[in-house]
Order: sequence, then C-alpha cells, then structure tokens
Amino acid sequence: MTSKKIEEIIRNTKPLDKVLLDKTQKRLDSLTKPLGSLGQLEDVAKQIVAIIGKDKPSLKNKTIFTLAGDHGVVEEGVSAYPKEVTPQMVYNFINGGAGVNVLARHVGAKVVVVDMGVGEELQVKSEKLKVKKIGFGTKNFTKGPAMTREEAIKSIEIGIELVEEEVKNGGIDLIGTGDMGIGNTTPSAAIASVICNIEPEKVTGRGTGIDDKALQNKIDVIKRGIEKNKPDFNDGIDILSKIGGYEIGGLAGIMIAGASYKIPVVIDGFISGAAALIADKISPLAKQYWIAAHSSKEPGHRIMLEYLNLKPLLNLGMRLGEGTGSALAMNLIDVSLKILDEMATFESAGVSTKQ
Repeated sequence: MTSKKIEEIIRNTKPLDKVLLDKTQKRLDSLTKPLGSLGQLEDVAKQIVAIIGKDKPSLKNKTIFTLAGDHGVVEEGVSAYPKEVTPQMVYNFINGGAGVNVLARHVGAKVVVVDMGVGEELQVKSEKLKVKKIGFGTKNFTKGPAMTREEAIKSIEIGIELVEEEVKNGGIDLIGTGDMGIGNTTPSAAIASVICNIEPEKVTGRGTGIDDKALQNKIDVIKRGIEKNKPDFNDGIDILSKIGGYEIGGLAGIMIAGASYKIPVVIDGFISGAAALIADKISPLAKQYWIAAHSSKEPGHRIMLEYLNLKPLLNLGMRLGEGTGSALAMNLIDVSLKILDEMATFESAGVSTKQ
C-alpha cells in the first residue's frame, strides 16, 4: 500500500531522453579539448540537458530543502548532542546563520526550512519556515516501529507537496536536499544496513563525534532495532516506517517528485543518502534525475552511493548535512553548463582536431 499521490508521481517519471543524451555528447566531443577531458563536468552537463529537455538549460531558480525532525532513538545515547539542538538549529537556519545559509547565498540558492517532526513546538512564525509537523519526533525504534505506515506515507507525500508548492511559487530549476535532526545518522545507518544488505558495523559512523564506547552502543542499538522490527527489504515504505525518520521520508518524497517534474535533484550527504535508498525502492527510475553532491566522511555514505551507482562530485571530508554539500555542488553544476554553452568548438575556433 502506498497512496494515489505517490503512485501518480511514480507513473509520471520517465527515462531520460536518449536522443538528447547522444546529441549533447556529440556537442561535448566537438569542443576544443581532448575527448572526455573534463570528466564528471561533462557527465553532469549531459545529464542536466537530458533532464530539463533543452539544449541550453537555465538554472536560475535553485532551492535547497532543509528538513528537520527529531528521533526517539536518541534516548539510547547515540548522539554527542542533546535533542534540544534540533529546534535551536532550525532557528539558526531561519536567521540565516548556519553553514547551509552561507553556502546557499554564495551560489544564489533559496533555503526552504521545514519542520517535519521537531520534538517541540517552534516559537517562531516566519515565511522562511514551513511547518509540516507529523509528530513531535519519531518513536524509539528499539522498542517498536519508529512511526506508523500511514505516517511514513504522509512524510513522503509532504516531500512531494514541498516540490509542488515551489513549482507553483515561481518554479524550480535545481533542487538540493538537506537535513537537521539530532540522532539521525542512526536511522540512516540502519536503513543502509537493511537496503545495502551489509553489517551495521560497516555503515555506522561517529555522527556528531561520539567516542569508541558510544559508537559500539550505536551499532548495538541499530542491530536491536532491525531485529525488533524486521523491515521488509522489498518495501521502502515499510523500512522507512520501522527504522526511519520523518525528515528522511520527506527527502525521499522530494527526490521522487523532482524526477517526476523533470527537475535535477542534488543529493547531499549521509541522511540524504538514506532517503535516496528509500526513494529508489519506491520509484526506481528516479535516480536518473539525481546528482550526488559529495562523499561524506560517514563510512556508510560511500556504500550507499555505490549501491545507487551515483558518483559524487566532491570529496571534502564533510559531514555537516543541512544541504551544505548540495550548495557546493550547485556551483560545479553551473560551471558544467557554462562549458557546454560558452566553450568554442574546434571548427569555430579554427583548431585542428585529433589526427
């Protein structure tokens, strides 16, 4: 069981236009450089053209969605920070003082902050905040499901709605994903363990900076949660409901909606990676529309990206989340299109081609 809204989004997601991919490859090959010498920049340019369906796409409207939610599993001692930090950071986002705000301003992106399930009522009304609260944090998944299946479906639908609202409100040319939620590397590692079929030890990192003892406890918590709930490997919504988070579901909804509306989606770090794993289970064609921003320092992120066959643009040892990686990658995406649009061809420049 999903929902009519989710099924509609899946139905409307089509494979990339192969004719446009081939046409753009020929254009790239005609530019004044050895074949393939600009590496991933060429791949990204080709992908963007095929997604948007224009020879010279414009990416003026960039939006980073930073979704916030709390997690009941924090009570198991899996984070170095208290859950109060989640609402405090939401206020920081709204005031423009967080890392994602700085980087988004640099690349000309708008940041949409969303309360998906912060553990308290936020004491602020701002046009920069969307309140889509499903609950005051998920439940502790070592004791039972993190949420109901209905709540999981709702979180995905909210992600779809967020994209649709922005499409109606001036449009989006490029989407970035981001997150905030103390403890959310724990459900993300659990999701990676289940979907990538790998031991929790290999996908679980230090998150906010926990010590060795806390790391072992975190691994044990993930094992207990998976054993308690027995998520169905073949059912992304079941996995989300049992060991996921509200913001992870929302991000998954954004990713499948972006694909359905033919908008490229820049996937941030580890939490966004977990959402991408869920989204891929729900809508397998959608990942053709995704670009991996970077490879996080969290050990499970590389495993996620390899599973999804996504090659990250950057590897800077980052692990902040928020959408910071998405913002940085947007810079490179802009550059890739400038190369396609502004670089001379061998013929126009009067340069001899390869012998």
